[in-house]
Amino acid sequence: MQLSRRKFFTLAGASAAGTLMMSPLQALYTKKANGESVFGGGYGPLVPDPNKLLDLPRGFQYRAFSRTGEMMSDGSPVPGGHDGMAAFPGPQNTVILVRNHELSPNSTTQVVGPNPYDPLCKGGTTTLQVGPNRQLIKHYASLSGTYRNCAGGPTPWNSWITCEEDISTPATNQAGNARNVSKFHGYNFEVPAQATTPVNPVPLVAMGRFNHEAVAIDPKTGIVYETEDRGDGLLYRFIPSQRNNLSAGGTLQALKIKNMPQAKTFAGFPKGKPMPVEWVTIDNPDPATDTVRVEGFGKGAAQFTRGEGIWYGNREVYFCCSDGGSVDANGRPNGFGQVWRYLPDQDAIELFVEAKSADELDGPDNIVVAPHGDLIICEDGDDEQFVVGVTPKGELYHLAKNAINDREFCGACFSPDGQTMFVNMQTPGITFAIWGPWKSQRGA
Repeated sequence: MQLSRRKFFTLAGASAAGTLMMSPLQALYTKKANGESVFGGGYGPLVPDPNKLLDLPRGFQYRAFSRTGEMMSDGSPVPGGHDGMAAFPGPQNTVILVRNHELSPNSTTQVVGPNPYDPLCKGGTTTLQVGPNRQLIKHYASLSGTYRNCAGGPTPWNSWITCEEDISTPATNQAGNARNVSKFHGYNFEVPAQATTPVNPVPLVAMGRFNHEAVAIDPKTGIVYETEDRGDGLLYRFIPSQRNNLSAGGTLQALKIKNMPQAKTFAGFPKGKPMPVEWVTIDNPDPATDTVRVEGFGKGAAQFTRGEGIWYGNREVYFCCSDGGSVDANGRPNGFGQVWRYLPDQDAIELFVEAKSADELDGPDNIVVAPHGDLIICEDGDDEQFVVGVTPKGELYHLAKNAINDREFCGACFSPDGQTMFVNMQTPGITFAIWGPWKSQRGA
């Protein structure tokens, strides 16, 4: 039997006879049993869940709901592929969640709605209303007919921007292929949090047609930052023509590091060193083929390997590169993941976290800035999957573990009052509400 590093460490730390050497990870847990976690900060070791769903630190609780296959309030089943999500204030102290479903035309489940963008596509969003007691009140489809809605981001005006992570067009169709489409894809769509029926799908064309992952909006300027899930993807910003009205068009640009044209950021950058940037304008944001990133790179924009989740908080913009990282002895990137930080007030970017092993971080994907100041990251790696916290000092700790299987976490977000974290397991498709003794890490 071949053991991964994480599973080996678990066995080593659990050896009662002590014949196996305790891993550094387990040793740190032992040394910091007074409430500190594995790498620094945090809430202590995770406690195995007797229900084998979600391991959490002592003092934390969860509630699971809206599972794939359950019947929703609109009479259709909960789709699979739970992914990016955001929380909004609802009536009578409720919370509204708008949740993505990363589904392809050949997926076995789909978001069912009366006015799909593309009848051949099965992705979209569902909306959930959750009561003050963290009980599900109702859930229903809110956007349908889109392709692989991976992540997205909330707007300051209480809507959700859902992103298509695919650039298929009718020109890419093949005879008999179950992934064929009837429209252009690779767009963002807006879903108001208060929508109670599926919205009219309107692609936000000016924001670019590319392999979208997520967006974050700076409420001070109204500028939208966008990630691209490609090995040679770029970081974009969209400057809207009308503030709070993304459908009115605007200008799409890509980030270029000053004096480093065409920088490839997957490895070799020091942490915590701000680098000034400038922005190059994309002249053709809606091309017939997948060339937005090609145009930007040709103008000197920096490449970020597999840009994933992005979030605005603490007057900063954080985003993940899921397979970036330092290089091994052979000069190859290790691919455990990076977190970058863009500083709008300085118009500069810096590397904030770079994992040296999968025990620290394994494929960082969705990200959120918690009300208490930490970053919360959903892993999408190859083995055991965790929700990982990052303190303002860049120290990492485990906040939750998938106790069902080794599939990814998605869509971490916090209720408006900051007391509840919501998160998804993509497969088997479950949404969780998590609460407990949250504490401030700012200035730690």
